[in-house]
Amino acid sequence: MTGEAVTARPGLDLTRLSKYGVYLAIALLGLYNIFFTPYFLTWSNLRIQLIQVAPVVIVALGMALVIGTEGIDLSVGSVMALAAAFIPLYLGYGVVAAILVSLAAGVVVGLINGVLVAKVGLQPIVATLALFVGGRGLAVVISKGRLRDIHDSNFLYLGSGDLFGIPVLVWIAALLVAVVAFVVRRTVFGRRLLAIGGNRPATELAGVPVQRVLITVYVVCSVLASIAGLLSVSRIQSSDASSVGLLIELSAITAVVVGGTPLTGGKVRVVGTVAGALLMQLVIATMIKHNLRPSTTEMVQAVIILIAVYVARERKTR
Repeated sequence: MTGEAVTARPGLDLTRLSKYGVYLAIALLGLYNIFFTPYFLTWSNLRIQLIQVAPVVIVALGMALVIGTEGIDLSVGSVMALAAAFIPLYLGYGVVAAILVSLAAGVVVGLINGVLVAKVGLQPIVATLALFVGGRGLAVVISKGRLRDIHDSNFLYLGSGDLFGIPVLVWIAALLVAVVAFVVRRTVFGRRLLAIGGNRPATELAGVPVQRVLITVYVVCSVLASIAGLLSVSRIQSSDASSVGLLIELSAITAVVVGGTPLTGGKVRVVGTVAGALLMQLVIATMIKHNLRPSTTEMVQAVIILIAVYVARERKTR
């Protein structure tokens, strides 16, 4: 009896740590900043943090869906670059036209990734790696390697405007979080997505259109990346295909993993993903405000990722 009790307790602790550890970390880091970081609780600082984390949250939502199917998408940064490249080219036809073209670019990339994974049978990391490299190169070619300033006030409102005192960018991210959470928890598509990640062969035998669901997931992921790309352009008021979305795929994967979504698929923690993005943003901001080197920040991020992956792995093996 004693031996059974001892072995059961760590499993329970790991389950709680996996589910609630990110919230505890945010609370502890928040308390540290309240007491030791000047002006941390000012609205101007909180506003900056929310604006900076919003694109990561949007991309991480799509990444969480893909990881929920036991996949990965390394092309999201390149999709953001493509969206950034198309915006200045089509703003002359109106804001709506420019946005639609950018979203269409995301649809095309998502279709390519989805077909390569679902129909051709390539490993997701291999299928999306091609567009991780080639997509940004194409974006640079489209933009002719030049930084282009954006002056359209209607478009700039998306990234720099306020609604009821809160940045529009944050409202958009919050709306997308609510939509993705609803899809995952309340729709047939969400249940099918999780079933594929949990046991794909059994899902296929059950008659679920696995290929169609997978393609749709990759399309949604790329469209969300396109939205993040055009919002980033609107926020910085310029389009630079060589830098927009650079390495954001790593930030998105980190947010998903730290938020409790297992890399083995079968689960998607939407709120946890948002919390993971907020935690990593808080870590970066804290270190910058305390004048720590960027290399130190990167090492701390790496440790957080390793802890999150280890906890998820141990939990799965119990």
